[in-house]
Amino acid sequence: MLSNLSHPRLWSAIDALASRHSLSVSGLAKAAGLDPTSFNKSKRVTAEGRPRWPSTESLARILDATSATLDEFVDLVGGDGVGGRTTRVPLIGLAQAGNGGYFDDAGFPVGGGWDEVRLPDLKDENAYALEVSGDSMVPVYRDGDVIVVSPAASIRKGDRVVVKTISGEVLAKVLARQSEKRIELHSLNPAFEARVLKPEEILWMARIVWASQ
Repeated sequence: MLSNLSHPRLWSAIDALASRHSLSVSGLAKAAGLDPTSFNKSKRVTAEGRPRWPSTESLARILDATSATLDEFVDLVGGDGVGGRTTRVPLIGLAQAGNGGYFDDAGFPVGGGWDEVRLPDLKDENAYALEVSGDSMVPVYRDGDVIVVSPAASIRKGDRVVVKTISGEVLAKVLARQSEKRIELHSLNPAFEARVLKPEEILWMARIVWASQ
């Protein structure tokens, strides 16, 4: 709730967002393209003892860097964030996800071939985890990182998504543009070209909502 907004709660939400992504506050700032000391505790109060608030630009940058929505951040501000709670979610390798039998036609996990991993409680019973292999998604995601996908989450332009094609490819991309006739997907690794697909070539597309980095 925005009525819960206060200086301590706002900074605690930034701490929780960093923790959710297995980052220090310095690591979160760096991932957002900010000075690594931006969120240090020494920066949260002026020399005169007055509260120093993070700028809206810095908040926008950390939301973009973590693919978090404003609603998710507001939940953290309201004290409803992950805190120390964890939950188990289904886990398979990203490459393995291209095989049949792991998803239904809507992109929800099915079958008994999944492992499990304990992650912060994302309050999404439909979420599942994919383990990254290789370097096709660096510098955003690296080999061994775990990304959590929500097939029920709404998707907007600019979101990081996992796409499964009719041919069985599984791609982690950025949704750059979507129309009735084409879907443009930009690569996380600049060394890889963008992909343009027809809607009928895509079996399902789901938003990445969390990553262990």
